[in-house]
Amino acid sequence: MKKTIVRRFAVAVAAVTASAVLAACGTQASSSQSSGCTKDSIKTLTAGKLTIATGQPAYFPWVIDDKPESGQGFEAAVAGAVATKLGFAAADVTWVRTTFDGAIAPGAKTFDFNLQQFTITDDRKKAVDFSSAYYTAPQAIVSFKGSAIDGKTTIADLKSAKLGAAVGTTSLDAIKNQIGSEPQVFNDNAAAVSALKNGQIDGLVVDLPTAFYLAGVEVTDGLIVGQLPASGTGDEFGLLLAKDSPITKCVSDAVDALKADGTLASLEDKWLATDAGAPVLK
Repeated sequence: MKKTIVRRFAVAVAAVTASAVLAACGTQASSSQSSGCTKDSIKTLTAGKLTIATGQPAYFPWVIDDKPESGQGFEAAVAGAVATKLGFAAADVTWVRTTFDGAIAPGAKTFDFNLQQFTITDDRKKAVDFSSAYYTAPQAIVSFKGSAIDGKTTIADLKSAKLGAAVGTTSLDAIKNQIGSEPQVFNDNAAAVSALKNGQIDGLVVDLPTAFYLAGVEVTDGLIVGQLPASGTGDEFGLLLAKDSPITKCVSDAVDALKADGTLASLEDKWLATDAGAPVLK
């Protein structure tokens, strides 16, 4: 995901109480602890403490009101769940802020792990470690209030819609393969966004993180019609750690356990679908 999207996107959202997320995290069985990855055994920056980083500022729906310590927002909640799996209470967690570029650069880190929609790539792995993926970005459809597809809830409803995507993207393939219609092709996302603004197309298909930005900032009265069902492909986000960090495996084990017990899916549904206004199309 492009870091410019992360930095610029801001949408107001009503916060819900932190206690629900904290309680949900507290109920999870700690398989990471049973495998030897415990608060007292792993080598964090500060013994007995866990330092987690995110961006400055951090935006909806990843973090609500720029307060990751509240546990509100998808990535804030994921971080809290990983901390719980490793045996750290909320009082044991310290949040710090970093730039996107600074986090992925080689060298010493001021955090144990960092999350701000870092896509896992082979090139980045040369400088930093990544955990197992905690999220795979699906495709989504951006439109505007009053459009021909405003309020549509099924893929069948979209077959006759004029949908566009940038050339050479997985979004283009999604229109053809998942929706079953012939897309309008644009040289890049900027041209596609212009076409949407001018009413030349009913909707634009992009990855979900980009959709949040476009609907919230670029497109007047923008909205996300919905997400396409997961196809198993897309940008994978991982928790970022220092290269050869002694806790990479433990953090990955925690993420894997949260995936296996359904926690990640539940958090994704809450923060990136239901509360964020991006339902999965049927």
